[in-house]
Amino acid sequence: MPQPSKRKGKRAPTLADVGLKAGVSAMAVSAVLNGSNSSVRISEETQERIRKAAAELRYRPNIAARALVNRRMNTIGTLIVLDGLELNHYFLEVFNGIIAGAAQHNQNVTVFTLRTWSEAREQLERAFDGRIDGMILIAPILEEEFTNGMSADMPCVSLHSNVGIEGVVNLESDEEKGAYDMVSLMVAKGHRRIMHLAGPKGLLGAERRISGYKRALADAGIELDETLLKSMAYSDEHARNVMKKWLQENPRDALPEAIFCANDQMALGCVEALLSEGIRVPEDVSVAGFDDTLVARVTVPPLTTVRQPLREMGVEAVSLLLKRIEGNEDDSVGKTNSIVFPTELVVRKSVVER
Repeated sequence: MPQPSKRKGKRAPTLADVGLKAGVSAMAVSAVLNGSNSSVRISEETQERIRKAAAELRYRPNIAARALVNRRMNTIGTLIVLDGLELNHYFLEVFNGIIAGAAQHNQNVTVFTLRTWSEAREQLERAFDGRIDGMILIAPILEEEFTNGMSADMPCVSLHSNVGIEGVVNLESDEEKGAYDMVSLMVAKGHRRIMHLAGPKGLLGAERRISGYKRALADAGIELDETLLKSMAYSDEHARNVMKKWLQENPRDALPEAIFCANDQMALGCVEALLSEGIRVPEDVSVAGFDDTLVARVTVPPLTTVRQPLREMGVEAVSLLLKRIEGNEDDSVGKTNSIVFPTELVVRKSVVER
């Protein structure tokens, strides 16, 4: 039985091939095309001959070789935990900004994923093997021992870290004020019985939003009803299940007038649970979210939410990381430092007057 022939791919041209065509050594070609050091002066005429030979052979410079010379890969990494099957809209908004920022600085981006943040240190050490110049940690949930300082040869910045990391600038938003402003808006529209579907207990961002919720109620003279404060994972599935359970266990006349959710995906799950029980949004209950992701713009009705400038934060994270890589940080870098972005209300049709 005849054996299938093995197809041989065409070999990519090498430095030696270019040198042979140009009549020079491979070392001279590397000096011209990859910027490597050479003790021999190479004339403009010879350089032009090398470039012409490279063009005719369609030679592609070796990026790894250039990196060895320049000590830069011009590639940054992003590190995130992507949990479950849900599309992470927060990550998409931030990543959109990171890509835009990378394009501005002629950088490539590599995504590194984790199952849990407990693997972060090991993954970072693997990632800094020459593939990337620096890393952006997206919403890291880290243990205290991680915060004892990052190695100088592992430049990082973080977004919405739950703890301060020595030597790493953290970008965050004024989440407490954002939550306060949203609940105050609901109060101003006549709502008194306001539920909060909160993020996981103990996480910094979730606690800040709970704090803003409580402060807004207190300033409005509304006593906190602990039965209306529910903590859970940041997902539409958890919000949907928690809301369905609450509706099953409580009479219709106990229904809150408004529900403030800790992110837009949770608001989506909340709306779905309400609709499944024949409760209309916003006619029967007003619902609001947090983040202003794509979910908020396409949900029916369009979702009133708190906007975090996630895309802008992604762009700024790239800029700060490159300064760290290049050694152009300001005096605050090297210490635990945070940059706080403002939040703003985005009023759409899911919150109405009562």
